Amino acid sequence: MSNPFLSIVIPAHNEASRLPPSLAQINGFLDQQDFSAEVIIVENGSSDRTYEVAQEAARESDRIRVLQSPKGIRGKGLAVKQGMLAANGDWRFMCDADLSMRIEDLAGFLPPQTHGYDIVIASREAPGAESVGEPEYRHIMGRVATFIIKLAAIKDYEDTQCGFKLFSANVAEDLFRVQRMNGIGFDVELLYIAKRRGYRVKELPITWYYDPYSTMRLWDDSVQLLREIWEIRRNWRQGLYEREQ
Repeated sequence: MSNPFLSIVIPAHNEASRLPPSLAQINGFLDQQDFSAEVIIVENGSSDRTYEVAQEAARESDRIRVLQSPKGIRGKGLAVKQGMLAANGDWRFMCDADLSMRIEDLAGFLPPQTHGYDIVIASREAPGAESVGEPEYRHIMGRVATFIIKLAAIKDYEDTQCGFKLFSANVAEDLFRVQRMNGIGFDVELLYIAKRRGYRVKELPITWYYDPYSTMRLWDDSVQLLREIWEIRRNWRQGLYEREQ
């Protein structure tokens, strides 16, 4: 498919059980829209049947494409980057496979609702947002991450880590071509560069449904996030995020 209006990029690591119902919801939503769309699944080092399940879905729907990250290299940031740079859409949406945000809420991210913005990020913490079923300890973990990010990197946003973000095509091409982080810090990296590029970012409150299978770890992830923020700041000082000519 050439030049669809929307590309949905789904990084997928061990998502064999969650992909089929999520893809059914996504296809059902897209079937009701008057714009063209593609769905790109990027399998990323799974030990289950994620790749085979994704291929089966692609055989059943001509809007679905399946990619694989290079063997031996893992990371959500890598998978999202691969999908975004392979996408053809005028708008490119990164989407967690668990659909902890209802896919119907995607309509609020797209023009004309968000006319004038280059990037729209889903937020579980902005005014008007709601988290459903989230344990208190998990909320505290998220706020600790936000505190670290505001202190060390970006003060502008209440939730940089939510897995649902929309980019215009030209901004996606610019940011993902220079992205270097594969781990937890890749969201911060993208927004750090976007802010310094002067791109217009809207934080959109959503209703978010807690996933009990989340693997977030307070201490380990906080240390990793600090390490990657230090790398991001160093990379910027060294000119490693200069636009490609």
